[in-house]
Amino acid sequence: MPTLLTDAKNLLSDLMIRYRSRVDYLAIRLEEAEGTDIFLRGDKVETLSEGISIGGQVRACYRGGWGFASFNRLSGLAERIEEAIAAARIVGDEETILAPIEPIQATCQLPLTGSDPRHIPLGEKKALCDRYTQILRTLDPRIATTSVRYGDSAQRIILVTSEGTAIEQSWVDMEMRFAATARNGETVQTGRETTGSRKAYEDLIALDEQVRGAAQRAVSALSLPPVKGNTYTVVIDPILTGLFVHEAFGHLSEADMAYENPDLLEVMSIGRRFGSNELQIFDGAAPGGHRGSYYYDDEGTPATTTQLIKDGVLVGRLHSRETAGKLGEQPTGNARCLNYHYPPIVRMTNTWIERGKTPVQDLFADIKEGVYACNWLGGMTNGEMFTFSAGEAWMIRNGKIAEPVRDVTLSGNVFATLADIEGIGNDFYWDESGGCGKGGQSGLPVGCGGPSLRIRDVVVGGEAAV
Repeated sequence: MPTLLTDAKNLLSDLMIRYRSRVDYLAIRLEEAEGTDIFLRGDKVETLSEGISIGGQVRACYRGGWGFASFNRLSGLAERIEEAIAAARIVGDEETILAPIEPIQATCQLPLTGSDPRHIPLGEKKALCDRYTQILRTLDPRIATTSVRYGDSAQRIILVTSEGTAIEQSWVDMEMRFAATARNGETVQTGRETTGSRKAYEDLIALDEQVRGAAQRAVSALSLPPVKGNTYTVVIDPILTGLFVHEAFGHLSEADMAYENPDLLEVMSIGRRFGSNELQIFDGAAPGGHRGSYYYDDEGTPATTTQLIKDGVLVGRLHSRETAGKLGEQPTGNARCLNYHYPPIVRMTNTWIERGKTPVQDLFADIKEGVYACNWLGGMTNGEMFTFSAGEAWMIRNGKIAEPVRDVTLSGNVFATLADIEGIGNDFYWDESGGCGKGGQSGLPVGCGGPSLRIRDVVVGGEAAV
C-alpha cells in the first residue's frame, strides 16, 4: 500500500505542471487509511471490522470560486482535476484572496510512544471490548443496557499544491467510548466515558476504573434527588471547562462562522472584552501529544498556537488561508478535513483555558448555596447559547460540597458566562475524548482542556423550585 502513494508522487508533479496555469490555486491530496471499528451493545456484536481505503481530492480556485472533486482511482485523476477546474471557473466571479504561506517540502510522522494499534490482532481488541462490557454489565443488576465502542485509524497524507508545497504526513488515532444505562421503575440514568489517544495502544488497556465509574454513576443517580432548578453560583471541573471552551466559545472563534455572518463578526470583534484580566484562551495544533496535534494542516499551513483571548480581551481567531485573506489576518493552520471525501474547513485543534492562580478549594468559599458540576453527559449549542448536562453533581452549601444531585443541566449565553467567571483554579486537565462535528464532518479528533472554574448566575435546570 505505501508503494502506491509513493509512486503517485511523480504523477502528481506532472499533473500539477499541466493544470496549474488554468486556475489561481490548485491542490491535490492523496490519502491512504486503515482502521478498526468495534461496537458492542450488551453482549451483541453490532460492528466488527477492519478496513483499508485509498483515495484523494482535488481543490481548484479561480476568481474566488472553488471546485472540488474526490476520487478512488488514480487512473481517473486527470478527469477529476478537469471537473474541479471547470466547477471553479463556473462559479468564480470575484477575486481569489488566499493569505500567503511559504511553500513547504516536508515528510513527517506524529510519533507513537508505545504500541501501534495496527500491530494488535483484531481478536485482542475484541477481547478488550468484552472485558469492559463485563465490567459495565456486572456492576449492578439495575444496569439495563451497555455499549462499548473501539476505533483506531492510521492515515497517511500527501498534499501537493500549485504554489510548490509537497507534504507527506501520517498519524495514528485511537478512541474508546463506554455507556451504561441503569433503570429502577420509571427512573432511568446513564453514565458515559470517552477516551482517546494519538500516542499508544497501551493508553486504552487499563481503563477498568474509568469504565466502572461510568456504570457506578448511572446506578448511584437512580436514588439521588433531582436538583432544584434555579440560578446558582456554579463550580465546574476541568472536564466541563474543556467542553465549554470547545463547544460554546471555540466554534464562534472559527473565522468562517464570522465572515459569513456580519452580526457575529461584529460581536466577535478583535479588541472586545469578554472576561476578567485572568482569562486566557488558546487553540493550537503545535503542542504535541494531543488528539488535535499535527505538523501541517490540510492546506499545508504550519501548525501554530493561537491566543484567542488575552487578559479577558479577544485578540485572535482561527483561520484557513481563505478566511485569513478575506479578513486581512494571518493564517493559523486550522484548515482541516475529516478525510478525502470532504474539503478542508476551519476547525479547532486543541482548545484550552489556561490555568489560573486560585486554589481549587477556595473556589467554593463563600458560596451559600450553589452547584458543583463534574464530567459531561451531553450538550448542545445554538450560536452563542449553550446547554450542557453534567455527568455528576453536588450541591454546595456554606462553602462546602454537600449532598449529590442528578439531572443537572447548565444553560446560558457564552459571552455572559465568560464575563461571569469569578475564579479560575490552579488545576488543569487535558481531555482527549473529543470527536468534533461541523459541516457534515463528524468525529474529527480534537483535544480540549482547562482548570476548574467558578461562575456566577448560571441557570441550572432540574425540577421546578417550590
